[in-house]
Formats: sequence, structure tokens, C-alpha cells
Amino acid sequence: MSAKPSAAIMPGGWYGAFELKRSYQRNMAMGVGLAALLHITLVAGMLVYQYIKSRNDVEAVGIVRIKAMSDIAPPPSMTAAKPQVNVAEPNITPPSIGIPTPVPDEEAPEDVHFATRAELAELSAPVVAPSTGGRGDSVVVDPSALNEEYFPQAGEFVAVEEQPVEISHENPITPELATLTGTTGVVWIQALVDKEGKVRDARVLKPSGSKVGFEEAALEAALKNRYKPAIQNGRPVAVWVSYKVEFKTK
Repeated sequence: MSAKPSAAIMPGGWYGAFELKRSYQRNMAMGVGLAALLHITLVAGMLVYQYIKSRNDVEAVGIVRIKAMSDIAPPPSMTAAKPQVNVAEPNITPPSIGIPTPVPDEEAPEDVHFATRAELAELSAPVVAPSTGGRGDSVVVDPSALNEEYFPQAGEFVAVEEQPVEISHENPITPELATLTGTTGVVWIQALVDKEGKVRDARVLKPSGSKVGFEEAALEAALKNRYKPAIQNGRPVAVWVSYKVEFKTK
């Protein structure tokens, strides 16, 4: 008798080896595919997680998110800032003598010359005779040089402790032309008072503006005035003084 193919009895009907083999292969393929997909999904998830984590770390350290233009800080200066150094002000005591006093504008000279340190040193330095080269050289002071008086230039400032004081005043004679025409005026005079109180020189500091002879009359009278001389370091010195002369008609 010939052998018949084997068959298995399954619920719902008879199934042979071919059907079982075909079902096995399909199920095996589906299982392998599902396992591979699961592994790929897990690996991809891990990679995505690592990538997101690294991006978050970089943003937290090196990235600043700006939401408005006001959040942007000003750029740094191109030039280096210079350090601020606090310098204490020197404690300088003002001189007790020779402080200029305010005067009216009419009395202020236009050109003022201040004596330099060298000029002041020449005034107080003694005259020394030239050396003969011997061992017994001696210093000889010329007495006439010590008594020589220094006359400052017009407008030159001389520091003194006491200003000249007028002790004798000569009233100027009003010019005849001014009397006839009834002209009045004011002349500012600047006079050089020497260490004896005499007027050595006089000049017109500010004219009256009229042409009746006020300036000439004021200069003639200025040379006749007498003063108590100015005092500098306890000694009389020559200085310039300024004053005004008024001419009035009766």
C-alpha cells in the first residue's frame, strides 16, 4: 500500500506540513522585524536624548536669549579707560604781604609788568668786586650800589606792605578856556613816588576827552605833590600811584 501524507488535526480543520511551515516562516519574520524595530527605536531614542541634553547644556552656558533690544548691553569702549588718580591739593598759605587790592577800572593800568625773580634778586644782591685770584681774596661791597634806588616802569606791580600816603596836595589850576566855556572833566593821573616821597614822573592814565587843557594842568600839579613813601620789607621803595583829578567850574 502507498504511504499517505501526514496531516495534523487542528481546530477548525485539517492542516498539513506545508501550511505549518508557511505560518512558521511568517511568524518568524514578523518576530525578527518587531525585535529589530524595537532595538532601532531604543537606539534612536537614546541618541535623540543625548542630542537634546547636549543642546540644553550648551544653551545654558554659552547662549544668551534676547527678547528685546533693551536687553543688549552697550559695546565695550575701544580705548582703554584711564585710571583716576586722586591728587591731594597742596596746602599753600597765601602770602601776608603784596596782595593786590581791587581798584576801579579807571585806575587799572593797561599794561602791567611784574618783576621777575631775577630782577628782584638783582635789587637785593650786593655788588662784588672781581677776584684777583690770590689766596687772600676779599669781598668788597660798593656802598653806592646799595643806596641806588630802583624805579619801576609805568604799570609795573610792586608788592608793598604800605601804600604811599599823600601828605601835601597841589590843586591844579583850571584852564582859562574851561572857565570861559563852562567845561568840566575828570583826568586820571599816574605818578611815580620815590622812596623819599617825591614825585619823579607823572603821566595821563585816562584823559578827560576835552581839548581845554585839563591834562596839562593835572600833570603840572602832580609833580608838586608830596607823599609818605611806600614800605617794602621795612624800607621805603618807589612805586606808581593812580588818582583822579576833577575840574569843576563855578
